Amino acid sequence: MQLYNKLSAEERAILIDEAGKQRLTLSFYAYAKISDPKKFRDELFIAWNALDALGRIYVANEGINAQMSIPAENLEEFRETLEVYDFMKNIRLNVAVEQDDHSFLKLTIKVRHKIVADGLNDETFDVTDKGIHLKAQEFNELLENTNTIVVDFRNHYESEVGHFEGAITPDVETFRESLPIINEQLKDFKEDKNLLMYCTGGIRCEKASAYFKHQGFKNVYQLEGGIIEYTRQIKEENIESKFIGKNFVFDQRLGERITEDIVSQCHQCGKPCDNHTNCANDACHLLFIQCDDCKAVMENCCSSECLEIIHLPVDEQIKLRRGKEVGNKVFRKGKSESLLFKNSGDLPQKPLAKTEPATVRKKIEKVLVGKAEHYYTKSKIAQFLIANAELSVGDKVLISGPTTGEQELVISQLFVNGNYCETAKVGDQITFEIPFRIRLSDKLYKIL
Repeated sequence: MQLYNKLSAEERAILIDEAGKQRLTLSFYAYAKISDPKKFRDELFIAWNALDALGRIYVANEGINAQMSIPAENLEEFRETLEVYDFMKNIRLNVAVEQDDHSFLKLTIKVRHKIVADGLNDETFDVTDKGIHLKAQEFNELLENTNTIVVDFRNHYESEVGHFEGAITPDVETFRESLPIINEQLKDFKEDKNLLMYCTGGIRCEKASAYFKHQGFKNVYQLEGGIIEYTRQIKEENIESKFIGKNFVFDQRLGERITEDIVSQCHQCGKPCDNHTNCANDACHLLFIQCDDCKAVMENCCSSECLEIIHLPVDEQIKLRRGKEVGNKVFRKGKSESLLFKNSGDLPQKPLAKTEPATVRKKIEKVLVGKAEHYYTKSKIAQFLIANAELSVGDKVLISGPTTGEQELVISQLFVNGNYCETAKVGDQITFEIPFRIRLSDKLYKIL
C-alpha cells in the first residue's frame, strides 16, 4: 500500500504533460477535532493518490489545511473523498483565479502540531468565538467606513506585491509574529474601531479573529474565504476591487494577478515589478522580486555571489554547501542586504505602474521531446536527451521549468551526438545555442 509520494517533480511533470488533461488548483481548510491525525493522513493519501491529486497538505488534531492540484475531470470524485468526513461536508473549495498544470508536482501530506503555526495556546481562549464573516461587497462597504482599521495578516513578501487599500501590512515573516505586533499597535482602539482583517484563503483570520476578540476588541470582522474568494466574487458580481496588485500563492505560480496595478519594485534595480522568483543557487533559494532584465543579467540569482556559485561545477557547489546549515537559508523570504530595493511594512497605497490588460492566451499545442542534461556556461549551449519525438532544424520549441519559466525559440542549428545534423531521433543527445541558462529540471517541447 503506497502512503508516500514516489515520483520526483520532474517525473510527475512529464506524466502530467503526457496525460494532456486540464488540472485545477484549489485550496481549502477546516478546523475540527481529529483524534488520530496519522490515520486521517494515511486515509487521505490513499484516496487522493488514486485520483492523481497533488499538493501540500497539513493535518493536525485541530483540522486540515490544504493547497492542491487535481485533474478537472476528477473534481466530483475528489469532493466525495471529503464528504466521507462530517466536518468537510459542503466545504468551500477556493479555486485559483489562474490555472497552471504544474502548480504542484507532488502529493505531500504532513502531520503537524498545528495546521497554521500561530504560537497560540488554544486552551486560553475560545477559538470558536470568531469574528463576523463578510462577503466581498460587505467587505468593501466596511472598508470605506472611516471608523474601520483594516489589517493584512499575511507576511511581508505576500503583502508587498498586493494588498487592500489602506491596510496595515506588518513587516513580519511568520503569522505568529504579527499577532502581538498588531495587538500592541491597536491597543487604544479596542472599544470604538471596526477591526477588519484578511488573509489569502481565510484560515489565518479564523484563529486571529477569535484571538483578538479575546484580547478585548469589540467589533471584529474577517473576509470570508480570504482574497481568493473575494476575487471570485468581484469577478462574478462585477464588484469594484479594493485589492490592488497580485495575490501571492504558495505553489509554483507564486502569484495570481487580481488587478493590473503593480505596487512593488524589482529588488535589484528598482523598476516597477511584482514577479517573485527563487534564487537559482541551490544553497540559497532566496525568494525575491526580479524583473526580466535583471533575470537575464543575473540568471535568476539574487546576488553576484550566487551568480558565481551557479557557474561552478556541480561537485564544487556541493563541496561549498557541505557541513553548513544551508537548510536555514533555503526559501528565506526576501530579507537580504544584497536586495537594494526591498520594501517591507509601510507599503505604497498607489500603484507604481500598470501591466498590459490581461488577454486570453491560446493554449500551446506541444509534444514533449526530452529533458535537459547539461548547460555549457561559457559557450551558452544547452544539452538535451531526445526521449519521445524527433526534432529538426527550423522547429519551434518551448523550454519550460520551475526556474526558467517558459521560453520559446526556433532551432537554427542542431548538433546530434556531437555532429551537425538536420534531424535528431529518439535516443540522440543534442546540443544547440541558447540565449538563456537552462536547468536540469527543464523540459524540451516541440510546438506543433
